Amino acid sequence: MGKLVNWVVGVLVYCFFEVGLSHSAVPPPLPVLPLPTARQLQWQQREMVMFVHFGMNTFTDREWGTGKEKPQWFNPKGLDAKQWANVAKQAGFSLLILTTKHHDGFCLWPSKYTNHSVQSSPWEGGKGDVVKDLSEASRAEGLDFGVYLSPWDRYEPFYGKEREYNEFYLGQLQELLTEYGPISEVWFDGAKGDNTTMTYLFSKWFALVHELQASANIFSDAGPDIRWVGDENGAAGLSSWSTINGSSLKIGDASLEGYLNTGDPYGTDWIPAECDVSIRPGWFWHPDEKPKQLSKLLDIYYNSAGRNCLLLLNVPPNTTGLLSAQDVERLMQFTEAIETIFSKDLAASATVRANSVRGEAFAPSNVLSNDLWTYWAPKDSKHSKKYNWIQLETKETMEFNVVRIQEAIGLGQRVMEYGVYILGVDDDEKMMLVSNGTTIGYKKLDRLEKPVKASKVKLIIWKYRGGVPLISSFGLHFDPFYKGS
Repeated sequence: MGKLVNWVVGVLVYCFFEVGLSHSAVPPPLPVLPLPTARQLQWQQREMVMFVHFGMNTFTDREWGTGKEKPQWFNPKGLDAKQWANVAKQAGFSLLILTTKHHDGFCLWPSKYTNHSVQSSPWEGGKGDVVKDLSEASRAEGLDFGVYLSPWDRYEPFYGKEREYNEFYLGQLQELLTEYGPISEVWFDGAKGDNTTMTYLFSKWFALVHELQASANIFSDAGPDIRWVGDENGAAGLSSWSTINGSSLKIGDASLEGYLNTGDPYGTDWIPAECDVSIRPGWFWHPDEKPKQLSKLLDIYYNSAGRNCLLLLNVPPNTTGLLSAQDVERLMQFTEAIETIFSKDLAASATVRANSVRGEAFAPSNVLSNDLWTYWAPKDSKHSKKYNWIQLETKETMEFNVVRIQEAIGLGQRVMEYGVYILGVDDDEKMMLVSNGTTIGYKKLDRLEKPVKASKVKLIIWKYRGGVPLISSFGLHFDPFYKGS
């Protein structure tokens, strides 16, 4: 009898643990370091930000001023910051960044540290403040606001004297960070012209930003939050890592532009790239220039936002103080084209299969969502070098020429090599490669040379960092504007 009792108890204990284990949730895989901060994730999901270059150069028809310009020349009689913000809102931007001072040293706000500003101009009788107008107009539209303050100042006579100028610059930076509400991004470059002896105390500047605007991302060649992509063409590298070795970067070092362009799969710091480019040939408005063609802007989008970066698109106001009608028209064509292409996912109702699944919470169907924290994860393949795959299957044939893939970058960037294949209707062994690449990151957009038709599309991840790849989204789209290169 005792043996029977012991046997029954043993069975019950076994069943208890088996049932308990079968219903317990499988935890997420370990992250692959480094990871983005919350503010970097928010920045990445903006996908596009609007830059506004406006100032003395607008009136002198220059790109770089000399510092000898007269404040009387600045007089945008019809300036309407509300128009700028409204256009940005309609175009789908969530953040505006203003050039508050360019290399000529003329300030768009009444700085108490210099008279070379709007307060010495005829505009608004010397009582105007472009920074105030745009910061308020942006927030009225529900947009965030950012600032660019040029380190190079060709007007100030003590530029070149390290202590004096750095104190002056910090004073102006403090004004911008304390008098105009929340700042979401502070944009720095290392411009200094031929003055190779001038030293900028970037570490002190960055420390002040994080003290006064803790939620702001800092952009520069070397981060610390966002890095330059290495060119002004709006194009990231074919391989585009958000990871890089921050200790190897130096602001203003042209020899690092290739490294900035691609990042580093073994980088120790998460410093994603921002692609800055203007809608026109120049950064400032010039009467003899026109906006880029729609096809060119779409190329830029695919090569920036479509390569794990953010697109910082400059739209410059004219001498009246308005965004020009032709620029607004082209901007709207551009953003409406993006909406046309990506508003419909042809695979939205697909059945999704994969070679393996980590657990119920990481089902293949998660890739039909746009949530970064909902993703497909295969079983851990740490004991083998086996590739992983996920497949979309639809009842009807899909015609597409754009493949969209996104990683769950909240747990790190992992994919190092992948291929996208279409399969035969009756024979899964007949696969045809339609696109391939190295990195994916937040978003990778592969634009095909010509449309293809298929009801089965497979993503094979050949190589990756960490235990498993994590795919948050896999979609197919049709771009009617692309005719092939």
